[in-house]
Amino acid sequence: MAVSLYQVVVDAHDLPSLARFWCQVLDWRVLFEAEDEIVIGADPSALPGICFVPVGERRTVKNRLHIDLTPDDRDAEVDRLLALGARRADVGQGEDVTWVVLADPEGNEFCVLRPKETLLD
Repeated sequence: MAVSLYQVVVDAHDLPSLARFWCQVLDWRVLFEAEDEIVIGADPSALPGICFVPVGERRTVKNRLHIDLTPDDRDAEVDRLLALGARRADVGQGEDVTWVVLADPEGNEFCVLRPKETLLD
């Protein structure tokens, strides 16, 4: 039996705002929008996507799962993401790492890595 990653589901307080932030980050678009679910992706047939669903409680601890981004130019991408509404986050990563930890507008941490070409790079 084969299996593929279909989508990542993100709990959110302001679904439209968070979905649009991630659309700008990834150059994706909203594919489906309802009051209780927003799905974004590059294209309806391009897997995986991200699905935003409502949650009542606030996040209180560090993410157990996060997204890693690998741009052509890490520092330029960090500047772009900060301009979109991300903020720098400290999760204990230290100062000598090759990635930058940011948080989206709802505080979900994600990393901006150096340029990579493979999963083993």
